[in-house]
Amino acid sequence: MSVSVTRLDLGSFGSLPQHTRKCVFWEVEPATESSRAAGMTSAGRTDFEPYESEFDKEAWISGLLLEWGACGQVAIESATNSVVGTAFYAPPNRVPRSQHFPTSPVSHDAVLLTSIRTEPGYDEVATILLDAVLGDLIRRGVRAVESFGLVRNGTGADPFESVEGSAGLADELELWSDEAIVEVAREILDDPQSNLCTSCMNDASFLKDSGFDVVSSHQRFPRFRLELDEGLGWKFEVESALQKLVVMAQIDLAGRQQTAVPVGAGPHRSAGAVLRCQ
Repeated sequence: MSVSVTRLDLGSFGSLPQHTRKCVFWEVEPATESSRAAGMTSAGRTDFEPYESEFDKEAWISGLLLEWGACGQVAIESATNSVVGTAFYAPPNRVPRSQHFPTSPVSHDAVLLTSIRTEPGYDEVATILLDAVLGDLIRRGVRAVESFGLVRNGTGADPFESVEGSAGLADELELWSDEAIVEVAREILDDPQSNLCTSCMNDASFLKDSGFDVVSSHQRFPRFRLELDEGLGWKFEVESALQKLVVMAQIDLAGRQQTAVPVGAGPHRSAGAVLRCQ
């Protein structure tokens, strides 16, 4: 499997997976009871899917690209040229949902990593996407990245609490279903919303394994932070420069091979001319 990662732009928006393209769980203000009631039909059903709006998602990306810069990374499987993973990040003041967690708000000096989402069978792409996000933010001089984690276990204990002899506790906890997490979220979140998009939240275990530290502890929604050392910027710049040199060398080599003249294939003098010179 060969996967390449590139920055998201509006030209590639249409190639995003359907859920990623439509879900605005992070990008719009959570619906209130009054707005949900206004959207009810006579049959008692809403005439729209909660937190789904392709128009709003594209508008959110467009606004950030114009006013802030890159806000997403896309992983593309080279064999099929299909998108197999995405990562989104933005200043917290551009992410309405970031104000509605029990561990809010996000620190003012940090960029919020809202979600890293991969297609089935491409779980390992998450780490590649995270590296691309961090590399982009380091080059832009961002000081830190924060993210809300989702703890998928069924006990009341904090799986990241440092307790002697409890290493590996999180691995032994029984996993909750997405439906159970939504039920818990109804009681934990400040406003009575029932539509928590668990697939658009980062697993707390992934953030922990990736070097993030808990800065605001919570049994279900801890907030994580990763400091971006400015000294790491040179590494990404050097790697980028080396990659460009390799590409240039390959192009130069290909050009030399095309213009090279085989031995004996060049212009030659007649034998008579050679004899006269002698």
